Amino acid sequence: MMVKKVGITFALVAILCASGLLAGCGNSSPSSTNNGPDYSNTVNWLALPSSQEAKEVDVFFLYPTVYQQSSESDPMVCAIDNPQMQAGAQAALSRTATAFETVANIYAPYYEQAAIQVLSLPFDEQQSIVGGQPTSDAISAFDYYITHYNKGRPFMLAGHSQGSNIMINLMADYMGKNPDVYERMIASYVPGYSITPQYLEQNPELRFATGADDTGVIVSYNTVAPNATAPDPVVLPGAMVINPITWTRDETLATAAQNLGGIALDSNGYAVLDAQGNPQRVLNYADAKIDTAKGELICSTADPNTLAPGVAMVASGIYHTFDYPFYFFDLRANAEKRVARYLEKE
Repeated sequence: MMVKKVGITFALVAILCASGLLAGCGNSSPSSTNNGPDYSNTVNWLALPSSQEAKEVDVFFLYPTVYQQSSESDPMVCAIDNPQMQAGAQAALSRTATAFETVANIYAPYYEQAAIQVLSLPFDEQQSIVGGQPTSDAISAFDYYITHYNKGRPFMLAGHSQGSNIMINLMADYMGKNPDVYERMIASYVPGYSITPQYLEQNPELRFATGADDTGVIVSYNTVAPNATAPDPVVLPGAMVINPITWTRDETLATAAQNLGGIALDSNGYAVLDAQGNPQRVLNYADAKIDTAKGELICSTADPNTLAPGVAMVASGIYHTFDYPFYFFDLRANAEKRVARYLEKE
């Protein structure tokens, strides 16, 4: 079977639990102030480039949900130096943000993250928790990045899952107040959460992508099997979708042969690397077709029984963890195209 042949098989439950299995290191120096994390302290950054001027463009990235409560006594929002979260974030970075490393300097802060158990709460309560300290941290980190690291360069935003939810909050809070910053935003990649028409009505300065090379736009989709056993909890009514293979918004099928390549994951949720230390390309694996009525991206070529069998809060057939790995090299090529287009216009 193709799934076993290419080695992309990886149980969703294993990825969600990997952060609890990986060793993490506590911070040896104070990481927070009374007002939240101190982002002048590099220990509070998951990723900073070795040379700030290595590339003409940056990407500011927020990692997905990797923290989970092991008991009801654990906090719903973890500390910035929680070892489980930091270890999970490192794995998540390797399978997501590295898609942009060929074209952008990666800046990724740690943030005080809500546990995956937040999904069991009513929607308004979820949004209140994620929109609290996690969003406050991200806005603080982004402001520090703009003030101290960015140096006027154009940039992309990127996130996944809770990171995308927070990034959507950040854009709503920051871009309207800082149009000069928004002018430098090439694109915002926020798969794993939903952009809705209501959100754009409330934030009229923001726009959803309509093609492969428009700039100043938002990219979003949520990947599921044709017959997922339950609704995807991050797909909101009216969710807008763009196809990450064709970069169109209609329901035309993009075949797995058109896909520029996905990546396989190891047992700890890291991207499998080739002999040169780069993410190993997996060809002819994932197709993509938009279901506009449901606001979902349908992948029919993966096997949900082996790839994502489901956990208590994420049902079988919801390929949430694979929004980046299925379309990794399509995302990379698209980021390169949008960057080239932006720089050409400038």
